[in-house]
Amino acid sequence: MTVAEEGAASGPLAGVRVVELAGIGPGPFAAMVLADLGADVVRVDRPGGAGGLRIDPDYDLANRNKRSVLIDLKSDGGTAVVLDLVERADILVEGYRPGVAEKLGLGPDDCLARNPKLVYGRMTGWGQEGPLARTAGHDIGYIAVTGALSMIGAADGPPVAPVNLLGDYAGGSLYLVIGLLAALHHARAGGPGQVVDAAIVDGTAHLTAVIHGMMAAGGWRDQRGSNLLDGGCPFYGTYETADGGYMAVGPLERKFYAEFIELLGIADRAPARDDFDSWAALRAAIADRFKERTREEWTAVFGASDACVAPVLSLREAPAHPQLAARSTFVDHGGITQPAPAPRFSATPGAVRRAPARPGADTDEVARDWGVTSLIEGNPS
Repeated sequence: MTVAEEGAASGPLAGVRVVELAGIGPGPFAAMVLADLGADVVRVDRPGGAGGLRIDPDYDLANRNKRSVLIDLKSDGGTAVVLDLVERADILVEGYRPGVAEKLGLGPDDCLARNPKLVYGRMTGWGQEGPLARTAGHDIGYIAVTGALSMIGAADGPPVAPVNLLGDYAGGSLYLVIGLLAALHHARAGGPGQVVDAAIVDGTAHLTAVIHGMMAAGGWRDQRGSNLLDGGCPFYGTYETADGGYMAVGPLERKFYAEFIELLGIADRAPARDDFDSWAALRAAIADRFKERTREEWTAVFGASDACVAPVLSLREAPAHPQLAARSTFVDHGGITQPAPAPRFSATPGAVRRAPARPGADTDEVARDWGVTSLIEGNPS
């Protein structure tokens, strides 16, 4: 049984073939999501390339569930080999700056001419056009100009970047995946292949849609740390415990809030929650109380309640949380503890099937499974 056949029973995208032109950041993560869902993702790595992250490829989880081939895209025959793969693919993912794929002979026109049903996914920060389209950038800059970064952080401090989760992966990777799957559905329903232009600035801006509505209605101030969900509210935020840990507090609904202040032990002295002028005093009362016990003690107090309080866990601590452990939210594969594929499917569950692909390790296997003999015969990799 070939690897492609072996993976056919795992995931709703089983049978979907994806070509990923190796890059960094949101493109590889989007391709990983497709692979987690069962797609056969072949990553085209360049000889001597550093891969996605500056780490040992064995630990680059963005390349799990994929296979890798080595192709020199700047050689005379490299482009032709990639086009042989494209001819047999359903989706292509590239994350170059605008115009680079075209210079390589692998732009949308080249690929769609070879495979009119292809869904061609483009992942960039700024998009394919506009004054900044060809300039360099990173997550923090993309979320800065969309207004998203301005909402994160304390009112009396600078904006705080949420690692690269908001821009690269939420506003970038996941929007690309949405677009790819929508375009694939359209092509399989009889429509033509097409280009999916996913820009991090577009996706991140889209994520703020509800906030824009609230602001237009007068329910959100365009000022960090002064709103219900951005730290301005004393019953939606984090509080330090006696041992230097933190608890996350979010009982927005009245019945949950009532349970919260009762379990916290301040029900008899807490200022009224609806009196905005008393929010500073309420915040102080909550903070002082949390400092009286450790994070573990408060976790025991609130663990089985509807008070909407949870311990703030580190990355290493998270897999052992009882809820996450019960759901197997994290799995161990190849000696690495890592998040399991998400979401879940009742009939076609996804799985971590393969360790991160090492560059070029699967060339012979892909040549056989995809029927692309040029990978071996004419590839000057």
